Amino acid sequence: MRDKQLPGEENAAAVRTAIAVEHVSKVYRLYDKPMDRLKEALRLTRKQKYREAHALSDISFDVRQGECVGIIGTNGSGKSTILKIITGVLNPSGGSVTVNGRISALLELGAGFNMEYTGIENIYLNGTMNGFSNEEIDARMQDILDFADIGDYVYQPVKTYSSGMFVRLAFSVAINIDPEILIVDEALSVGDVFFQAKCYHKFDEFKQMGKTIMIVSHDLSSIAKYCDRVILLNQGVKLGEGSPKAMIDDYKRVLVGQYELPESKSEQNLLNDAEVQEAVQTHAATQKRARQQADGAARESQILEYGTGEAEIEEIYLTDDRGTRTNSILKGLPFDIRMRVRFDQDLPAPIFAFSFKTAKGTEITGTNTMFEKAFLEPVKAGDIKEVCFTQKMSLQGGEYLLSFGVTGYEGDDFKVYHRLYDALDVTVVSDKNTVGYYDMDSTIVVKSVNEKCV
Repeated sequence: MRDKQLPGEENAAAVRTAIAVEHVSKVYRLYDKPMDRLKEALRLTRKQKYREAHALSDISFDVRQGECVGIIGTNGSGKSTILKIITGVLNPSGGSVTVNGRISALLELGAGFNMEYTGIENIYLNGTMNGFSNEEIDARMQDILDFADIGDYVYQPVKTYSSGMFVRLAFSVAINIDPEILIVDEALSVGDVFFQAKCYHKFDEFKQMGKTIMIVSHDLSSIAKYCDRVILLNQGVKLGEGSPKAMIDDYKRVLVGQYELPESKSEQNLLNDAEVQEAVQTHAATQKRARQQADGAARESQILEYGTGEAEIEEIYLTDDRGTRTNSILKGLPFDIRMRVRFDQDLPAPIFAFSFKTAKGTEITGTNTMFEKAFLEPVKAGDIKEVCFTQKMSLQGGEYLLSFGVTGYEGDDFKVYHRLYDALDVTVVSDKNTVGYYDMDSTIVVKSVNEKCV
């Protein structure tokens, strides 16, 4: 919701809000036959020949100046539709959108480009569409070409480009026309890893400059790393908005069918709705909470827990290289991750899993018994399994969150029997950290040219 304005603060509030989306809906009319559309357009029939498809239902949110906001959701949830409405490509069926600032958008491949034109001609076309004169485009041309880095292909028709070359040019144009608001819809996924790193570095620069960024992506690690706030959509409904970590966890519940949208609810932040929270808590109360016995691990109020209830994770803890229960692990030493699971139903082949995340929610590493080919057996109702994962701690020193799960496949269907997100805080104690999250444990030799490496 928007901040309440005090008298005389209207202008300041307008500056703080870059994008205001208020009760936006988008409804498409679907016809079974083209002739039905024609008959209705010519008023040759009084009978309704179409059915309505709601791509968006009463979506509201604000994006403040300088924020990086991500939108996530399953395919068909309305992510691209809301971006097209914000950029003016589509008109809403209801509601309104207010934009304060120059927008530059990178939507699906081909948007805003003439495929018969050369790369150079498309640069001028896009610059002109954004209100720049030829002289202003000339001044930016070298920066565009340097960032795109597609060589002489820029003088060829873009219809001859690969998808990677196309997105290089399109993104380069988008960021070099001096936008105040940058909108990117999944397009970076077709670029190579070097170009993606280059683009995300540009996002960091834009954030430092106070520019506003909106990203739609299925790359949850990038969403967690770069976004200040995330909006979760599902089937055209806004399920919630909040921190990247919280929304990514809720999105994973949606993916496995463990979040049920009440039929009577279709507006505002449903995940924060009191009735939904009550339903979630009631379901959780039917299952046993994992008994946190490690030091400093009593974080039950922050654990996201869900599942079908056919299995229950009854106990989770870590032991160090001496077999002592602890949540502090020395870097470089072996340690065990342990879980005890009770089964309430016969299951064909349960999978036991764990994963490490940063405090912001970026998944770093993890594994499961299916990957490791360690346990591929059926279990009976009443069975209790104790699982021990043993490995060397190679993460950098710092604080991490550890999640657990018991899942499985029944035919082609993936089932989550019990999952505990962010169930344990883990502290890695280190006297030597390297770059990133993971230590390669390198051995280094420096020698003169006339010496041998030993």
